[in-house]
Amino acid sequence: MRQHPRPGTASAADARRLARLHPAALLGLLLCSTGGALAALALPAALGHTVDRLVTGGPVPWTWLLLCAALTLAETGFDAAAAVTGTTTTAELTASLRTRTAARLLAAEPRRALALPAGDLTARLTARTADAAAAPVTAAGAVAGVLLPLGAIVGLLLIDVWTAAALLLGAPLLVALLRAFTRRTADAGADYQRAQSLIAHRLTEALDGADTIRAARTGAREHRRVLEPLTALAEHGRRTWTVYGRAVGRSGLLLPLLMLLVLAVAGLRLGAGAIGVGDLVAASRYASLAVGIGALTGALGSLARSRAAARSLGPLLTLAPLPHRGLGPVPDAPGHLELRDVGVESDGGPLLTGVHLTVPGGTSLAVVGRSGSGKSQLAAVAGRLLDPDTGSVLLDGVPLDAMEPARLRREVAYAFARPALLGVTVEDTIAYGPGTASPEAVREAARAARADGFVALLPYGYATPVADAPLSGGERQRLGLARAFAHPGRLMILDDALSSLDTVTEHHVRRALDARAGRCTRIIVAHRLSSAARADRVAWLEDGRLRATGRHEELWADPDYREVFRGTPPGEHAERSGAEAETR
Repeated sequence: MRQHPRPGTASAADARRLARLHPAALLGLLLCSTGGALAALALPAALGHTVDRLVTGGPVPWTWLLLCAALTLAETGFDAAAAVTGTTTTAELTASLRTRTAARLLAAEPRRALALPAGDLTARLTARTADAAAAPVTAAGAVAGVLLPLGAIVGLLLIDVWTAAALLLGAPLLVALLRAFTRRTADAGADYQRAQSLIAHRLTEALDGADTIRAARTGAREHRRVLEPLTALAEHGRRTWTVYGRAVGRSGLLLPLLMLLVLAVAGLRLGAGAIGVGDLVAASRYASLAVGIGALTGALGSLARSRAAARSLGPLLTLAPLPHRGLGPVPDAPGHLELRDVGVESDGGPLLTGVHLTVPGGTSLAVVGRSGSGKSQLAAVAGRLLDPDTGSVLLDGVPLDAMEPARLRREVAYAFARPALLGVTVEDTIAYGPGTASPEAVREAARAARADGFVALLPYGYATPVADAPLSGGERQRLGLARAFAHPGRLMILDDALSSLDTVTEHHVRRALDARAGRCTRIIVAHRLSSAARADRVAWLEDGRLRATGRHEELWADPDYREVFRGTPPGEHAERSGAEAETR
């Protein structure tokens, strides 16, 4: 059963937790922003006092002039330091958030971790993490945006109460403007991010099925399907800019009027002798700072986008890791596997039901059945890539859900029909695993998987970058098999990992698998007759249920079992008998 955490339930807590990752940098940013704001607030008072000294006709107030220059340099320096610190810290927080989110995904059960489409997941791990990670830096920098108008109002109150009252008349309108801008920006940003995720998902689907699209000559149709959400994306983008434009337009009308009102009142107070020329200069500067909400508007927009991004990351950051009780596998055991009343469901429908299966340690088991019979689900359950909804799985008497995950991964090796070739070079790809395999182990594994021949023909052999290696489907499978051979454990699971191999190569790989008899249990999800025939036992699945187990020769008497292999090339059964006789 999938878990569906409520979006956004952990966004605030995750923002605080993210801020604690780099407290020194954020504190430095806060101090720089505050220092710049304080320097900007002190400058009008210093300018006003300087003007008063100059107007009185006394000596030149060099001390006050130098103070004004120092405050100007301080404001500029603090702002520059805040910009550099903010950019660096945002990059570090983004890397930390991406690492943490990816770690959560990898630690969770794949069925739940991969519930999201691949394109949407990619968008969340890239663009969304960058947006969400900007929140602590934006919040720290927004201190200046809040401190400036508040400090300016205090400055005006100290100069003249009536002048400050004129400014406060427009404060409710400014607050309403900021609230509306923040709310509408958040809604438009969330819709924009959803449209981006849909485009990323469809593009990933098209890239995965590029050969099918090319063969069917449906490129134009796929082009339209991938780009169809661009209409909605453009609409959400226009809505975002419309919200921003209206806020700028309204503030552009309101703020000059408010500034004019403040200056008019200050001028009247100057004419009445209540304030001096220097006070008028300071009041005009403070009024300018109080109504200059552009930086605050940008910060609020950024925080709204960060909040929307954090809500989209919430389901990933709240994924529960695979539970375990810290038990270790029995030492030196051969990999005795038991499935007890195993059941798996998805979207309310059964994939496996009541599977009871025992695989003696050191033997081989072929899992056969028609497409959709549950073979891959059984392979996933057997090595705990998937937890069953009912029942339990034991390896050498220890439940898989009780084993510490890192220790379990060292004992179970997987090979897949379409392996992901991780690592920079071919050698890196084969060595990749719970522990990095030695160069000698890599070459021995490549020989076992019959991959050493084509690797030797690559431009740089094992040092060839994987991205530059022109690999066929069968060669990719052999590299995946070599990776499994390079990390020997007590259980090896091949999920359709021989499907792209030619008959001769499969025969040699099977001999390498048979050489592990007695010390490693092998489970082979098989479609070929020869794979089932060479296994010690066969598990025959039908509609998610275990219909029968036994030796291939025993099951062959059942016409329904023979029907499973319908379409097997003529003569393969005879070829299998000859190969079987040779191995024995």
